[in-house]
Amino acid sequence: MMKVNNEEILTSVLIKMKEVKGGIDEVCPISIIDINSWEWAQGVGLYGIWKLYRTTGKKEHLDYLLAWFDRHIGKEKIEKNINTTAPLLTLICLAEELGRDDYLQFCRDWAEAVYKDFPRTEENGFQHIVSGEENHNQLWADTLFMTVLFMAKAGMVFGKKEYVEDAEYQFMLHIKYLHNSQTGLWYHGWSFNGRNNFANALWGRGNCWYTIGVVEFIEMVNPPKFLRDYLVSALVSQVEALRKYQDVSGGWHTLLDEPESYLEVSATAGFAAGILKGIKLGLLDKKYTAMAEKAVDFVEQNIAEDGTVLNVSYGTGMGDSLEHYENIPICPMTYGQALAILCLIERYMY
Repeated sequence: MMKVNNEEILTSVLIKMKEVKGGIDEVCPISIIDINSWEWAQGVGLYGIWKLYRTTGKKEHLDYLLAWFDRHIGKEKIEKNINTTAPLLTLICLAEELGRDDYLQFCRDWAEAVYKDFPRTEENGFQHIVSGEENHNQLWADTLFMTVLFMAKAGMVFGKKEYVEDAEYQFMLHIKYLHNSQTGLWYHGWSFNGRNNFANALWGRGNCWYTIGVVEFIEMVNPPKFLRDYLVSALVSQVEALRKYQDVSGGWHTLLDEPESYLEVSATAGFAAGILKGIKLGLLDKKYTAMAEKAVDFVEQNIAEDGTVLNVSYGTGMGDSLEHYENIPICPMTYGQALAILCLIERYMY
C-alpha cells in the first residue's frame, strides 16, 4: 500500500496507466490493456487524464492527450462501434476546449454515424455491438458510459437537440430493462431475443457505469426535472443497495450480492467517484459520504508502491452464468487506473 501524499498517489497511478501491460493473454481482438490502442478501456483511461487536467490545469496532461489523439486520427482506420466510441468523450471535450476544427469535424462525423448508422435493438436502443461481436438485440449497461455520454456531449457542443434527446432516451430504456427493482442494483445486460437478463448477474463494474455515468450525464445536459428526478431515483435506489452490500473492507464484490466472489477495485472506485460527485452536485444525500470515503480507503489500500491499481478484473463480456464473472482474471488495466484517479480526484481535489 502506498503511504505518500495524494498528489504523489495520483502521479504514480497516472504514470503506471501509461505503461501498464497486464501480463495475461488477451481475448479481445484489439488490446484493452495497452493504452496505445483505440478501444473502450483506453477511452476510460483518457477521460481520467482529462479530468486530471481539468482539475490541476497541468499542461503536461493536456499535451499527453493531444499527442495520443494525433497519433491515431488520420493515421489508421478505426472501426466504429459502441466500445470504440469511448475515446470520443475525451476528444470532444478537447475539441470544445481548444476549438480545433479537425477534432470537431472528427467528432461531428462520428456522432452522425452513431445516430444514423449504429445498429439498434427493439425499442430503438443502442445495440452493444463491439469489435468482433454483433451482440444482436442486446442492451448492456456499459453502453451508457462508452457511447451515450459522448452523444450527449456532442449534442450540447453541436447544438443537436436530437442527439441529447436520444441520449436521454437511452438512459431511460436501459433503466427499464437493466434496473432490478427488487434490489435496486443493475443487471449486466438484456436480450430482446431471449427476453431475459442472461445470467441475472448483478455485476460490479457494470453497475458502476451507471453510478458514475449518470452524474456525469446530469451535469453535462441538465435534463428536464421529470427526467432528472427519474434518473436520480434510480441512482438513489442503487446507492441504497450498495450500502447494504458493501464489504467491511470498504470494497464491493465483482458480483455484488455474492460474497464468495472476489472483491474488485475498479467497480469500487467507480462507485466511490459517482457517489462523491453525486453528493457534491446535490443529487445524493450527504449521509452516503462515509461509505464512499471508506470505498476510497479500500482503493488506496490496493495501490502498489509503483502506482499499479491491484485486484482489477479484465474486460468482461456478457455471461450466461455467474461463474463466468467469478472466473474473469485479475490484472492491471487502463480503466482500473483511471477509475482510481477519478475517485481520488473526487475525494481530495474538489
